Amino acid sequence: MKVIVMGAGVTGVTAAWYLSKAGHEVTVLERNAGAARETSFGNGGQISVSHAEPWANPSAPFKMLKWLGKEDAPLLFRMRADPAQWLWGLHFLRECQASRSTHNMIQLVNLGTYSRQCLQSLRAETAIEYCHLTRGIIHYYTDPKELELALEPARIMREFGCDRQVISPEEVVRLEPAFAQSVKRLAGATYTSADESGDVHLFTTRLAALCEQRGVKFRYGVRIQRLHTAGARMTGVEIADENGAYTIASADAYVLSLGSFSRGIAATAGLSLQIYPVKGYSVTLPVLDPSRAPTASLTDDEFKLVFSRFGDRLRVAGTAEFNGYGMDLNTTRCEAIAQRTLDIFPGMSEPGLAQYWTGLRPATPSNVPYVGSSGVKGLYLNTGHGTLGWTHGCGSGQAIANIMDGRDPGCDFAFATAA
Repeated sequence: MKVIVMGAGVTGVTAAWYLSKAGHEVTVLERNAGAARETSFGNGGQISVSHAEPWANPSAPFKMLKWLGKEDAPLLFRMRADPAQWLWGLHFLRECQASRSTHNMIQLVNLGTYSRQCLQSLRAETAIEYCHLTRGIIHYYTDPKELELALEPARIMREFGCDRQVISPEEVVRLEPAFAQSVKRLAGATYTSADESGDVHLFTTRLAALCEQRGVKFRYGVRIQRLHTAGARMTGVEIADENGAYTIASADAYVLSLGSFSRGIAATAGLSLQIYPVKGYSVTLPVLDPSRAPTASLTDDEFKLVFSRFGDRLRVAGTAEFNGYGMDLNTTRCEAIAQRTLDIFPGMSEPGLAQYWTGLRPATPSNVPYVGSSGVKGLYLNTGHGTLGWTHGCGSGQAIANIMDGRDPGCDFAFATAA
């Protein structure tokens, strides 16, 4: 089949890879001048099956109220005259129920485990290099109450195949000696040895090059305007090129992987997707003293931060800001990330050397992405991955290729199905 993939972030490029491997003729449409130029550019770098507790959980509403109005809050909800934001927020509150949160956590664990296996197979097949490390992920806590709240989610994850073990501060230091400076601040941690880390931008751009070697065509500098349908069937994609010329691109099948912009484009085909942009930030620090900088990948659950080492750089990313599609970089939030990092790892770098970045994550209220059939014949969804696009990218791409060919998706997950 001829397949058009809309979007060249990590989820679009991985979908293109697996579709091409399945024998399809694939074209990728991307508005930027290259792959991984937006959300997949500066993220936290984790392949984190263990990062499966949804934002929507029983403790979330209280925390969000506590953080209202704080510019450096881990989760900041800026109220707007935006019906989409309010509707998303109502769905989010529903997903905070304990039963819903547990269900969603299991979905994320299942897709994450499958996706990590797909990534490992792809890496073995292609020898692709992307500053990856396989040292596991440590979730650390400096507040005993936060550690206590993490115990039950960790137990559920273990039950469903994610081996997230509870460990002592002393064990944290054994696994990551850079914590020796701040061990007295640690209440405890969990450790998932099978999790990984790596530079998603490097991975995506190099995989795009491998896709091109397989014959995948990338059309950069084209903007998706709308989807064309007839009788609940896809007939084409209206695009505008860099010269403003409008054309229709047609194929046998289409994959929507446009991140935070998927909701608006899907609406042109009559689909209502609960996706809202959540602005995240990252700070990249040069490692000046390797003995004081972590090499294991870390998660600071209290401050909603993740840490990944890329050679002589440390990437720290996180926080969540619900503020529409604006891309202004809030230096207060970036400086708070840098300060927290250097508080825990003093002397590893200098705040004045930090590089700041911001991007929009395509979040669903449940954190569970849309992967599968859309209900419009010929249109498939691979979007809404939130903070876990890198973690779930390979598994989602492989599943889409399987679904499109009428095969079992390969994963026990609540895939979207045709209405």
